[in-house]
Amino acid sequence: MPIESPIFTPVQIGPVTLRNRVIRSAAFENMAYGNKPSKDLMDYHVAVARGGVGMTTLAYASVNRSGLSFDGQLWMREEIVPALKEITEAIHSQGAKASIQLGHCGNMTHRSTCGCTPVGASSGFNLYSPTFVRKLREDEIESLVEDFGRSVDLARQAGFDCVEIHAGHGYLISQFLSPYTNHRRDRFGGSLENRMRLMRMVIRRVMEAAGDDIGVLVKMNMHDGFRGGMRREECLEVAKELERLGVHALVLSGGFVSKAPMEVMRGAMPIRTMAYYMDPWKFWWLKALVHLFGRAMIPTVPYKDAYFLDDAKEFRAAVKLPLVYVGGMVSRDSIEEVLRSGFSAVQMARALIHDTDFVNKLHEGEIERSGCRHSNYCIGRMYTLEMRCNRCAGDLPAPLRKEIDKAEERWSR
Repeated sequence: MPIESPIFTPVQIGPVTLRNRVIRSAAFENMAYGNKPSKDLMDYHVAVARGGVGMTTLAYASVNRSGLSFDGQLWMREEIVPALKEITEAIHSQGAKASIQLGHCGNMTHRSTCGCTPVGASSGFNLYSPTFVRKLREDEIESLVEDFGRSVDLARQAGFDCVEIHAGHGYLISQFLSPYTNHRRDRFGGSLENRMRLMRMVIRRVMEAAGDDIGVLVKMNMHDGFRGGMRREECLEVAKELERLGVHALVLSGGFVSKAPMEVMRGAMPIRTMAYYMDPWKFWWLKALVHLFGRAMIPTVPYKDAYFLDDAKEFRAAVKLPLVYVGGMVSRDSIEEVLRSGFSAVQMARALIHDTDFVNKLHEGEIERSGCRHSNYCIGRMYTLEMRCNRCAGDLPAPLRKEIDKAEERWSR
C-alpha cells in the first residue's frame, strides 16, 4: 500500500506541474562524452524518472565553449538538440518532467578544455587548473547574456519543461557576486548592487526567452562558506532581487568550488579515489598536488542529514516565492521535515546515484532511508569518469576500498 505523505503530492513551478516534490538535482554526471548527449546520460535520467521523481535535471550544461570545465559536460548548441529531445521524450514517457541546468564555469577550466584563456569576473591565477585567467570585457558580457537566452531557446526546442540557472558554487555568475573573486572597478564590481549586475542581465534575458511555458529555477548560494566570500546578508539580498526579477523558484545551496568545495556536499573528499582516477599523463601535476596536499586543499566539512536547513529557513522567512531545498536529503523523515518548514520541493542526487528507484521505494513503504553511506566515492570519480556509486563500481583496489569503508563508518553513524 503506497505511503501517504506530502512528498507525493503535486507542486507547481511557474507554468510546470510536477507529480511530486522530489527533483533530481543537477549533480554532474560526466556522461556527455565529447560535450554532447550519450546513451549513458539518457539511460541514467530515464532510470531516475522511472524510479519516481517529479523532475530530473541534466547537469551543468555550458551556454558556450568558454564555459566548459570538462570533456564530459554538455555544451548547448544546435547540433545536440535532436539527441536532447530523445532524452526529454524518454523522461516524459515515464511521467516525470525534464529540466536542464545552464551555466558558465568562469575561471574553473583550462585552455585545453575551453579553447581559450579562461575568463572570469577578474584576472588572476587559478591554482586548480593551473592557469592564468583574464577578466571578461564588457562587450563579452553582452554576448554571454545572449548565450544564456539562446540556450533557453535550445532547451525549449529540445523539450525541456524547466531550466535551472547556476548562480552559485563559485562558477561565473557566483564569481561576479562574490567579493572574493570580483575585484572589478567598473559597473560590474564594488558594491553588491554592481556585483549583481551580470546576474540581473542574465536573468532578465532568461525570463524573456522562457516566456510563459518554461519554468525558471535559479541555484544560488546562501553563503560561500569562508571568510571573505558572500555574507549571509548579501545572499539574502540576492534572493530578494531574484524574486523581484520574477524567477519561479530558488534552489538554496552553499559553497565555492575553488575555496570551500565540501561545503556544498559535506563529508570528506575521497582523496585516494580522486587521484587514482586522474589521467597520469594529462593531469600528472594535479595528481601530484592531490596526493601531497589534497586534505589541505579540500578540507572535510561534517555531514548530517538536512545540513542546510537552518540556513535555508532564514531565506524562507525573507522571500515568498517557491524555494527548493537541497542538501542531505536521504530519508523520508528529513524530506517531510523540510516540506513542513515551508519549502515547495527538495532536490537530491546521492540517494539517486545509489539507487535510481529510491523515490518509488519510499512511496511504497519498502524503505524509509537511502542506503547511501556518504563515502563520496561518486564525487571523487566524477571529475574523471562517469558518475557511479561505489556499490556499482565492481572490485576496487584495496586502498580505495579502505578509504570508502572508513568514510562510511564515520558518516553513516
